[in-house]
Amino acid sequence: MAKNKKREEEAEIKLEDNEMLTEEQQLEILQKYDPESNTRNVKGIFKIIVFVGLLAFSLFQLYTSIGTPFTAYIQRSIHLGFALALIFILFPAVKKPGIKRDKVPFYDVILSLLSIAVGLYWPLFYGDLIGRVGRVSEMDLFIGIVAIVLTLEAARRAVGLPITIISSIFLVYAFFGPYFPGFLAHRGQDVKSLVQLMFYTTDGILGTPISVSATFIFVFLLFGAFLVKTGVGNYFNDLAVVLAGRLTGGPAKVAIFSSALQGTISGSSVANVVGSGSYTIPMMKKLGYRKEFAGGVEAAASTGGQIMPPIMGAAAFLMVEFIGGVTYWEIAKAAAIPALLYFTGIWIMTHFEAKRVGLQGMSEDQMPDRKATLKKIYLLLPILGIILFLLLGIPTMKAALLGIVLTLVVSFFDKSTRLGFKDIIMALVDGARTALAVAAATACAGIIVGVVVKTGLGLSLANGLVSAAGGNILLTLIFTMFAALILGMGSPTTANYVITSTIAAPAIILLLMGGEMGPGTTVPLVVAISAHLFVFYFGIIADITPPVALAAFAASGISGGDPIKTGVVSAKLAIAAFIIPYMFVFNPALLMIDSSFLEIIWVVITAIVGMIAIGAGMIGFWYRKCNWIERIIIVGTGLLLIFPETITDIVGLALFVILWAIQLKTKGKDDQDKVAVAS
Repeated sequence: MAKNKKREEEAEIKLEDNEMLTEEQQLEILQKYDPESNTRNVKGIFKIIVFVGLLAFSLFQLYTSIGTPFTAYIQRSIHLGFALALIFILFPAVKKPGIKRDKVPFYDVILSLLSIAVGLYWPLFYGDLIGRVGRVSEMDLFIGIVAIVLTLEAARRAVGLPITIISSIFLVYAFFGPYFPGFLAHRGQDVKSLVQLMFYTTDGILGTPISVSATFIFVFLLFGAFLVKTGVGNYFNDLAVVLAGRLTGGPAKVAIFSSALQGTISGSSVANVVGSGSYTIPMMKKLGYRKEFAGGVEAAASTGGQIMPPIMGAAAFLMVEFIGGVTYWEIAKAAAIPALLYFTGIWIMTHFEAKRVGLQGMSEDQMPDRKATLKKIYLLLPILGIILFLLLGIPTMKAALLGIVLTLVVSFFDKSTRLGFKDIIMALVDGARTALAVAAATACAGIIVGVVVKTGLGLSLANGLVSAAGGNILLTLIFTMFAALILGMGSPTTANYVITSTIAAPAIILLLMGGEMGPGTTVPLVVAISAHLFVFYFGIIADITPPVALAAFAASGISGGDPIKTGVVSAKLAIAAFIIPYMFVFNPALLMIDSSFLEIIWVVITAIVGMIAIGAGMIGFWYRKCNWIERIIIVGTGLLLIFPETITDIVGLALFVILWAIQLKTKGKDDQDKVAVAS
């Protein structure tokens, strides 16, 4: 009890139920739970250096995205150099309370200068480095070691300790290969070959992950920064209130709607929680929702932002490269129905909770001006434009660039949203600042990929996973789920996806292919996407899965609820996310690949009906309160409907109709019992 009380006191920000968070309070929560936001408030000459550096970073990225003026090595190393140099100026080595955040110590200046040297090494000595492929000079060795160390330290500061530890373990594994037991053993790598792999090939730090960061991800982050400058974040909140505020339990549904939209401009679950939660959580508390439930709704909905097309989490862009032969549009299209089912599940459970507790919608005086809000509906045009551009087959990066141009055009529709020259400059700066942690995470992820490729660890672990599961696809999926959830404890989705996609996804693909895969085997698109989306999903929902649930902890910091209880509630509300990935692996109609329209409609309808049943069973209320036996039967009915088999759908629908009829017939039972007890 004492521990729980202490946790609650630590998490709580003193707010009245009808108060919204100030910018300072939002920043405090972000710095506590989101490593990407825990930066120095630099002043003087360093403020100018950071401003110029971030602006130059964005301009360089825009220049390279319009054409391809540089080779892969040069473009990626400059991208890395910019990110590392700015991280060491902005992110302190130690992030304890009481330490001054406006001073940049001399050692960070040295690290920043070394980062610039690392970033310029390939551009300055490109001809020499290409000329001695396979051979590493003493200077090459020194710069390569410095690059590895700086990458690990920058990731620790900007992303968190878990990814640094995992990457370091992979490096140790690469070096001490012969000493590992059984199938883990390999011949090992000496220092020179390891450094060459990590910095002088495109299989390490300068590999696929940072390539995606330097192209797709950066431009989409800029797109998000320009959207924010138009005030679209606040508009999402107002639009959500207009559309859902008057419904039963309105503020909770506003949180779901708003967070789904916010996910299009924020790639971070924690940032999404703070951005929309500072507005929605106090509203939910005022209406009567428990602190933990209010925080849980926001955490679950905000985390879902990363799986919501058209702009998903950074790992979705990596998926395009890792699968190969697939466009981003195909990934986004495949993720559309699962994302809608995810948010539908949360919506259903918040509705039943509101009915259970007797909560109504928002009053008329709490609603924003409908006409004024709907008048600004044009702010959604850039997002709709991105969808149209991708649908028309325009390359992903060009679609993002066109999205930025469309945002600028749309901003001129009204004086309140118009972007001036200063706003454009600040959008470029803010976009680059957001990209720093992503660049560090992807560079560190490149270390992991390099080791997996060089040592053959991916195939070994995939075979080991299949063997441990006895060749059973369901067990393999369960093992993969737990691996992704554990790896996701405090580490970014990007790193989580890189590890699980190189280790677990091949095992899933192998079993879906019937256990027979040889060299040159073509993997069907539906198999590849379902396997990769599976690990992608569980990497994301690790943010709301206790014991380490950063998005839920951030929400508890706003609601004043207990962090662990908030995490449990958010995981319960996001139950769909634990079920849907199994659905689309066993029934790919959900992914809209190689399926007829009727198949897609049928699986969506049965899934939604199944989510209604599961939601009612989890909350313990449908048309009336349900006892434990009823709840178990109702949840079981929902699972039958969700399981992708015709016979289970038929049985599930029959049971659902029976249960629905019983609920309707006994709808007033609770009130009758209360009257009987009172008399």
